[in-house]
Amino acid sequence: MARVKWLCSHKKTTLLVCFFNIAVALYVLRSLYASLYIYSGNVSRNVVSYNPDQIRKMEESMQIRKEYKPVELIKLVKALEREFSRENLVVELPRHLKQEIIDEILQRLRSLNSSDTDNAKEREAVENWRKEKLKEVKLALVKGTSNSTIPHEEAGLLVRALESDWAGFCEEVGLWIPVQVANEEHDDKPEGTEEFEEEVLPGRPLSPECHPELHTDYDGAAVRWGLTHHKDSAADCCQACLDHARHAKEGEKKCNIWVYCPSEFGCHSPDIYQHKHQECWLKYAEKPRLNFKDKYPESYRNSHPSAPVIVPWVSGVIG
Repeated sequence: MARVKWLCSHKKTTLLVCFFNIAVALYVLRSLYASLYIYSGNVSRNVVSYNPDQIRKMEESMQIRKEYKPVELIKLVKALEREFSRENLVVELPRHLKQEIIDEILQRLRSLNSSDTDNAKEREAVENWRKEKLKEVKLALVKGTSNSTIPHEEAGLLVRALESDWAGFCEEVGLWIPVQVANEEHDDKPEGTEEFEEEVLPGRPLSPECHPELHTDYDGAAVRWGLTHHKDSAADCCQACLDHARHAKEGEKKCNIWVYCPSEFGCHSPDIYQHKHQECWLKYAEKPRLNFKDKYPESYRNSHPSAPVIVPWVSGVIG
């Protein structure tokens, strides 16, 4: 009898626990539903509604902005950007074609009378060659009947290099001819005095004992390193060599070679250093010997890909 009573009380307890769990679950569901309802109500209340007059004014404002938009100016700016982007593209000529052009330019420069040639004549000779070559290539490109040996597919590149990218091409191959400096002259010299009219390099004229040579690099033992020895002009570099030789002590090597970098882009050398504009090297050699003259050999450029075609240095042997 006691066992029956115990089973009945156990069932009642189980039923009470189940009813309690169901009540808690219903309460939780009701709370979630109420929070969702409140959130949706807040969202609906936050929606902004415009009346027809406000909508009309916004449309008018957008229309006014469109009418005053500088359409023609935007088109002009985009056209200029496209033009500048085309001009900034570097023309890359084939190696053999580049070599042929350099050989022709050097041949034209060598044809000048070296004893009666200044910078202006050299620049004029190169410019005349450029115009003649450009005319020849354009004729070959249009008619295809020119005597030019340049293939038709390479003629377009050459026209662009000679016409719109000439300065970049000269920089790439290392062709550098100093600009003729027009100095103001004063008529205060005694009569009969000879004037040194030829200016080989920018800056003050070099004295005759400097013996300057363009596109030349002489070898020798350095008596003053150019990495930390800069001069404003080739004439100043030559004068530094003369002063060094004049004040050298007994037993010391006297400067008899000066080597100057006139290029604003620096000068190439096979060593590990980066040689910059206005470097002035003072050297000594019992028998001065050339490192490079006019242009670097093709074999040298094959082993030194960063070397330009034309030697950028200016040198002179004193004495």
